[in-house]
Amino acid sequence: MTGLLIRESDLDSLKKVFRNRLERFSPEEISKILRAEEWAELLHKEQKRASGEPYIIHPLQVAAILVELKMDASTVIAGLLHDILEDTATPPSEIERLFGSEVVSLVDGVTKIHILHAKTKSVQEAETIRKMFFAMIKDLRVIMIKLADKVHNMTTLQHLSDEKARRIATECLDIYAPLAGRLGISNLKNQLEDLALKSLDRSAYYQIKEWVDSKRDEREAYLRQVEKVVHGAALQEGVEVTVDARAKHFYSIYTKWKKGRDLGEVFDMLGVRIFCQTTTECYTLLGVVHRLWKPIDGRFKDYIAMPKDNGYQSLHTTVMGDQGRLIEIQIRTYDMHRTAEYGIAAHWIYKTSGKIDSVELSIVNKLRSWQSENATSENFLEEIKGELLKDAIYVFTPKGRVVELPLGATALDFAYSIHTEVGNHTMAAKANGAIIPLNQELKNTQVIEIVTSPQSRPHVNWLRNVKTSRARSKIRSWLAHNDDGLVIEKNIVAKTSRKDLQPETKPLPAPPLSAEILPTQRVADLSKVSVRIEDQHNVLIRFAQCCTPAAGDPIIGFVSRGRGIIIHREDCPNVSHIPGIDHRRIEVEWETVSPFLTRRFRVVAKRSGDLFSEIEGAIRKHGGHLIEGRLEDDHQGHLIGSFTMELEARNDSGKILKALRAIPSIHTIQRL
Repeated sequence: MTGLLIRESDLDSLKKVFRNRLERFSPEEISKILRAEEWAELLHKEQKRASGEPYIIHPLQVAAILVELKMDASTVIAGLLHDILEDTATPPSEIERLFGSEVVSLVDGVTKIHILHAKTKSVQEAETIRKMFFAMIKDLRVIMIKLADKVHNMTTLQHLSDEKARRIATECLDIYAPLAGRLGISNLKNQLEDLALKSLDRSAYYQIKEWVDSKRDEREAYLRQVEKVVHGAALQEGVEVTVDARAKHFYSIYTKWKKGRDLGEVFDMLGVRIFCQTTTECYTLLGVVHRLWKPIDGRFKDYIAMPKDNGYQSLHTTVMGDQGRLIEIQIRTYDMHRTAEYGIAAHWIYKTSGKIDSVELSIVNKLRSWQSENATSENFLEEIKGELLKDAIYVFTPKGRVVELPLGATALDFAYSIHTEVGNHTMAAKANGAIIPLNQELKNTQVIEIVTSPQSRPHVNWLRNVKTSRARSKIRSWLAHNDDGLVIEKNIVAKTSRKDLQPETKPLPAPPLSAEILPTQRVADLSKVSVRIEDQHNVLIRFAQCCTPAAGDPIIGFVSRGRGIIIHREDCPNVSHIPGIDHRRIEVEWETVSPFLTRRFRVVAKRSGDLFSEIEGAIRKHGGHLIEGRLEDDHQGHLIGSFTMELEARNDSGKILKALRAIPSIHTIQRL
């Protein structure tokens, strides 16, 4: 995608190659692009790159990458002109006069900000990055130009000082490569990571390269055999496929190696992609692959049913192939593959307007939220690195809405992502029906439910238990406006007095709770959360206001005179000040029964390529969820498998089993 670096004497060759790639544009667009090329060369005529090459080589390479990404003519023109405002005396009005307001807006979006009185260079760079990200909100093409610019610049780091090259490569790994990944442009992401690795750890880069080169023939021979086997098995199911070996990029090998894995083991794992026409065929092929080779537990991911926020869809599985070699397999349609390769850029391939609706991208929605909060440039940059560009998890609301959160997010982060008032009144949280601590990290695909109470309010300790900037901001805001004794600074939360250490047995104004175990049900407020007190029932209990225990927190109880049992968090600072603590303490625990049931069953069926998807569909249709499943060929014309499903207790598992028995290929089905 980057092309080879072309020396000064080869500038004409570069121009020729670039112009030959413009065939898909209309004659009018080609004329405009070539006019921009000539104008850019004229304006940059006296300038040289650090390599000594004519400066025009850089904008030509950037424009060539944008052409390969199938970007529209205005974006290609902006790529040619992207350094005009920064490096020449040309005013924006001149670009607008010659090429229109759309082009000048794109060029301005990628132009660095120069702050005359900036305290440090880092402040200036942070402000430039902030400007670029916010420009994405209006037009995503701004970031496409910047990514193309970054790719070519990364190929010329050897001409810079070691310090500057390291700083640029680190910024690339921290910001631009993850951003390309979030936008789904895997080609750009992989190239940026590999180029950064080459600069930051040159020895490791060439060690990996040498190993890859030495194993190439052996690896390709094995993959040809895999391709032949998959082709034959797919044709037996009436599915035509394309099988493609997926080369690992160096940085992914490097990260596994640095985690302590043997380099030879990393290289032994092969990557294969299988392409087909329809989604139904994807699931058929999954069954084919699992019949051919034994699947590895815990390595199946369905990104078709639950796409990533950048639109990526595919089935992922890892199998044990012949000779004991692990094979990572991705199965997707050709349309899905186009999105996987080009990401958000794929939307331009069939667009005539050149612009797409960015509202559907969660990354843009988060940027819009942060823009309204007016964070400082330095804080914004830290939030970008720590939250927006890190790995994400995807959880569900009880109504099935997908919520994206950064890896490490807690139930409090989830609550504040739903609504500020939900967060401020959070009393407890449930994951898949079971009470969890508010500081417990959430996991992919969990159904999260928030238990609220009018009496519950944010606590200073919550700031230690949240990951997202939104949750931190809302908690700080509430504490600043509602607790006069609290001083909140940038990363400091402190009490101005020690009055919070005084004994506190003051009951909440909420109606008293009975310790009697309540019927299992989805809870919506505090009055339905139960506490078990050493097998005693019908005991009046109250929650201490000083530490506001939340369901799932470690708790202890104390007998009070005339007010029943007072519940405190175990880490409450008031506990040690309670008079007669040794005689008044009583063991308590949260009581909850999950409203979800897990059922396992065994299936014997005749061989069918669609069986896996038919079983999953029948379970989903009747309100269940397939957690795990495996089918194996007994080599006598039958498939034998075991499945695990989850369903709400109120649902009838018998109806699901009846629906499964109705699948024509199933001979017998038995509960385990």
